[in-house]
Amino acid sequence: MKPTIRIAAAVIIRADGKALLVRKRGTKAFMQPGGKIEPGESPASALLRELIEEIGLHVSVEDLRLLGYFEAPAANEPGHTVSADVFLIECGNAQISSSAEIEELCWIDPEKPGDIAMAELTEHHILPAYLQKRAGG
Repeated sequence: MKPTIRIAAAVIIRADGKALLVRKRGTKAFMQPGGKIEPGESPASALLRELIEEIGLHVSVEDLRLLGYFEAPAANEPGHTVSADVFLIECGNAQISSSAEIEELCWIDPEKPGDIAMAELTEHHILPAYLQKRAGG
């Protein structure tokens, strides 16, 4: 059995419907912002902490809507599985910028993300679940 990394992540949607993806320094795959859940921390608390650290986004627990729980092979830690509590956040036109370990931000059309390398969790689980929810499914 592969070691599991527990994370909390967010599908952040701005006013024009585009979704935020981030790429951590020294990696190739884009993914949702978020990070590891520390011992004793709830997924929501971990996500709020990570969003401030990584992209300077301040939101409250009331702004989080649970999208679901997903698992996939970890993009940046070979031999590990990542299990994620994923929340949906509509950020309007909030100012977002990269900090901490985030090297690059990009806003994508969730239906047509273009030719970018994405983590398996993002490409095959999270974005399809978001599109299904958006469509009313």
